[in-house]
Amino acid sequence: MAKSGPPPIVFILLFLLLAGGGWFFFLNKPASQDANNTPPSTPAGDAVAPPVAPAGGGASPVPASTFALPASVPAGTAVRIDGSTSMVTINQNLKNAFQGKFSGTTVDTKANGSAKGIQDLVAGTVDIAAISRPLTAQEQGQGLAAVPVALDTIALVVGINNPFKGGLTSAQVQDIFKGNAQDWSKVGGPAGPIKVINRPEVSGTHQTFKEQVLSGANFGTGPNITKLDRDATTPLLQALGNNGIGYATFAQVVNQKTVRVVPINGATPDAGNYPYKRQLYYAYKNPPSQTVKDFLGYATSPEGQKAMLAEK
Repeated sequence: MAKSGPPPIVFILLFLLLAGGGWFFFLNKPASQDANNTPPSTPAGDAVAPPVAPAGGGASPVPASTFALPASVPAGTAVRIDGSTSMVTINQNLKNAFQGKFSGTTVDTKANGSAKGIQDLVAGTVDIAAISRPLTAQEQGQGLAAVPVALDTIALVVGINNPFKGGLTSAQVQDIFKGNAQDWSKVGGPAGPIKVINRPEVSGTHQTFKEQVLSGANFGTGPNITKLDRDATTPLLQALGNNGIGYATFAQVVNQKTVRVVPINGATPDAGNYPYKRQLYYAYKNPPSQTVKDFLGYATSPEGQKAMLAEK
């Protein structure tokens, strides 16, 4: 009796046909099906590029390192600067050089102290604040940034006719300005009262001196310590007399004939091992305007750096 149904070979062929079709479908399925689960492969040894953040609606802050020397600056460009009295010479030199290089530009400079410069910058009445200290966290939180423009030293000065002719140690400077040493004989000089001339709190030099020289301690408040009403170097030098001592940025006193710069720890301010060095900055609002970019691009260029330190 003959068997009914297809022979076994038919089932074998059908199985092979179905298996082959499934394998073909797997190899050729759309890539989009796995797009959300499997990262794209990269050649061996190649790193996968990090994701790029989408561009925001406003301009991006420009890091200080990206300021470039402008090839040209539009005539009519006006730069307004206020701030540290320590940067008067730097500001004036850059003003003259910038205006000379870019015809039709103007640079207006004032020196009402670092604090006033920051205040005016926040208010929008100046474009750049010249400051002799780093920005605080609070100031950075207000959208301000700063670029370093020069390295400066704080010099200790006495009147040219002061009987004290020696140098001081860092510890002796602290004793004088904290009010602990009130006679020159306490620091190696002839007997006589020490008159200390201090700058007001709004001065960036005052703040830097407090942090760097006094290690954060407060200035003394004794009767031998006089605090000026405004931050200006000329009145300070005039107030020294024959027994006073004060401090100023070295660039402002190096060529003065009425005062003597006091060595500290055996080093003068122009020596590499002088202890009281600080960075000077130009602060600006982030993101910077084109005017600010142009001026800071010039100020931080080799040409600008040479111009700001030029002796007049």
